[in-house]
Amino acid sequence: MTDATSNQMWGGRFAAGPDAIMEAINASIGFDKRLAAQDIAGSRAHAAMLAATGIVKASDAEAMREGLLTVLSEIEGGDFAFSAALEDIHMNVEARLKEIVGPAAGRLHTARSRNDQVATDFRLWVRDQLDAADAGLTALIRALLVQAEAGADWVMPGFTHLQTAQPVTWGHHMMAYVEMFGRDRARVRDARARMNESPLGAAALAGTSFPIDRHMTAEALGFDRPCANSLDAVSDRDFALEFLSVASISAMHLSRFAEELVIWSSAQFRFVALSDRFSTGSSIMPQKKNPDAAELIRAKIGRIFGAQVALMTVMKGLPLAYSKDMQEDKEQVFDAADNWLLSLAAMEGMVGDMTANRDALEAAASSGFSTATDLADWLVRELDLPFREAHHVTGSLVALAEGRGCDLPDLTLADMQGVHGSITEGVFDVLGVRNSVASRTSYGGTAPERVREQIARWTDLLD
Repeated sequence: MTDATSNQMWGGRFAAGPDAIMEAINASIGFDKRLAAQDIAGSRAHAAMLAATGIVKASDAEAMREGLLTVLSEIEGGDFAFSAALEDIHMNVEARLKEIVGPAAGRLHTARSRNDQVATDFRLWVRDQLDAADAGLTALIRALLVQAEAGADWVMPGFTHLQTAQPVTWGHHMMAYVEMFGRDRARVRDARARMNESPLGAAALAGTSFPIDRHMTAEALGFDRPCANSLDAVSDRDFALEFLSVASISAMHLSRFAEELVIWSSAQFRFVALSDRFSTGSSIMPQKKNPDAAELIRAKIGRIFGAQVALMTVMKGLPLAYSKDMQEDKEQVFDAADNWLLSLAAMEGMVGDMTANRDALEAAASSGFSTATDLADWLVRELDLPFREAHHVTGSLVALAEGRGCDLPDLTLADMQGVHGSITEGVFDVLGVRNSVASRTSYGGTAPERVREQIARWTDLLD
């Protein structure tokens, strides 16, 4: 087959035949240039170790370390010319280093391979993203604590099946998300601790015969220790998979909250008002104020879920050690990290800016027979009825109120005694929504005093 025929088969995308096609599929510089800072940090640590162990001359190592800083400055300044012909970030950096410091640059790759180099770079990058996520989650939790403190005793409906269930407090609802995002933060920290081992020095897959000091480079790069098995060190991507797993769970929490904000900000609910900073208008309907930031968070989560599935699929059939398939490990992680961190920042902004409508919350809490469970509990506690009987009596009272178009507190004592003659005036003490939430004093309950205890606990944890 001629090059011309090949080009027709592949279309006009390629200027030449198989060589151009191979370059296009093989090159990763289009995306792995994001690892530049991590690649240069790893190379500087490696050069210092090579000198300390006598593998290269100290003068050569120092020249390489200084030259690498120049390369980093050029990349950060936008003055670096990346080349697809050089395939990846590692070869691009090394080629430019040779132009800066001369033949000494050729000694930098002593006692390492691109296999352990990329594994090190990628771990460093993922570790940085976990640190950023930790900061983002902490900021979001703080914003939720401010909302919870402001509304610790504001009454709102609690829902099951998106139907009114029992009254809760605004503070209690905000604290539910504090717990969720707190677990996300714990998972971030747990994942970071587990992945904080250095692959550098594992070389291609078997280690090296040079007298390297892997503990020195691990310490220089902030790792706790070197990876203990060279085969695993270059072929492991558990750290990236765990990052995506943590991101997926956290993104799911963000999506759940985003869904509530979309519902709550609607004209039918009016529970919250989102600021103009996180809303948009309609091109033809002047009355509209759309919760677009929340909707976009809700949608972006699919990209994060998809990234996890994609990387699991890449890794599932790979024998030890490194295979070129693993070049496909980065783009999904890069995209997931970008969207997770952006979503965290957007949610923090919305929580900080949103205003809860206290009157609408309380009005909704008082509808839908939300104190029916309080009535049943009162019948058990005060009249010593079995709960199933109390449940039946309460259901009959709900049906009576529903038939009259009123709520339970609007029934008279005579109405109630017509259903069960032992009911007393004391029943009205539990039928108001404020009385209901105040009575839920069990640990983790919605009573304002319990909510404030949890706010204090979390404030102490963060501080």
